Amino acid sequence: MASEPDPEEPEAAPRRAGPTDITDPLIRHEARKAFVWLGMAALFALAVMLSQSLLVIFGGVVFGALIDGGARMLARVLPVGRGWRVAVVLIASIAFVLWLGKFAGSQIAQQAAELPATIESQYHRGLAWLQRHGMDVRVRDVRSIAQEAMGGIGQVTAMLGGLFGGLTTLFLILVLGIYFAMEPRLYRRGVAWMLPVDRRDHFQGTVQVMGRGLRRLLFGRVIGMTVEGFFTWAMLQFFGVPMAALLGLITGLLAFLPNIGAPISGAIMVVVGFSVSGEMGLYTILVYLLVHLIDGYLIVPYIARKTVDLPPALVLAAQLIMGVLFGLLGLALADPLVAMIKIWLEREAARNGGDPGEDIEKLENA
Repeated sequence: MASEPDPEEPEAAPRRAGPTDITDPLIRHEARKAFVWLGMAALFALAVMLSQSLLVIFGGVVFGALIDGGARMLARVLPVGRGWRVAVVLIASIAFVLWLGKFAGSQIAQQAAELPATIESQYHRGLAWLQRHGMDVRVRDVRSIAQEAMGGIGQVTAMLGGLFGGLTTLFLILVLGIYFAMEPRLYRRGVAWMLPVDRRDHFQGTVQVMGRGLRRLLFGRVIGMTVEGFFTWAMLQFFGVPMAALLGLITGLLAFLPNIGAPISGAIMVVVGFSVSGEMGLYTILVYLLVHLIDGYLIVPYIARKTVDLPPALVLAAQLIMGVLFGLLGLALADPLVAMIKIWLEREAARNGGDPGEDIEKLENA
């Protein structure tokens, strides 16, 4: 039975347009487009403001991919759950660091204390050699240039300036990496859930390709670091070069930075060699050439075939930009970031049904 209207209740007022209602369909369409552009600009500004934090998260992703690669390798010989394999990788890494600190720490610390004095003495010797050969180079001028350069480097390498500090940033990267490595599918599905339904499968496929490429890239880097560091230490120790263990460690660590790490480690090695004698200096140059010939003609091509082949100039440009913006952390993560962007662009080109590289190659060969 229908209820009768209450005579005391006022009749519903007719619906009127509010201040945010737009009746003209053309204006409403253009307003929506404007809101989309404003939203994109706001997201870009937010990404710039949060870029340091986003870089820490990406560092956690890179570290998680490194742990995930080790866990996947253990799966071939160790039939246990994923959590146990991740724990084995972490325990093995901690044990290696403790072993390095216990058995080689004192020797490396002693050599590290001697290294600045050796470099400074070679600096004065080189300056005196230039003056004897008619080059009017003053110590005061060189020191002022060095101080300005070091001041600029100090500004450039301020890692995540004032956000957390170096140790806290490293701790966050380690914790995030462990979480990502424990349950990568959970985070992949969580991000895919926020996308439109028709984009989720493509996103998950792209993330899987990125993960495989990142794992192989990092695995190749670890191999390169190990080979270069051990070979440098063995060759220098064989000839009796001072600080062989420290130079091997520096060479191995800087091998993670392609294009930039090799010249730095090589320059330090050569300076230490010439501090003893010219013969030893020439020998260190030979060691440097051998190490990086092996790296350039064996390790790097192997990594490029198995992962993402990145042009060296592109990697160097990314390292310079990321180093200026984010310091040492940005410098270390520039190469993996460029590789992931390249994979994403290739996947998007394939999804759109064409390969823009084919048209460019045809034009170049024409």
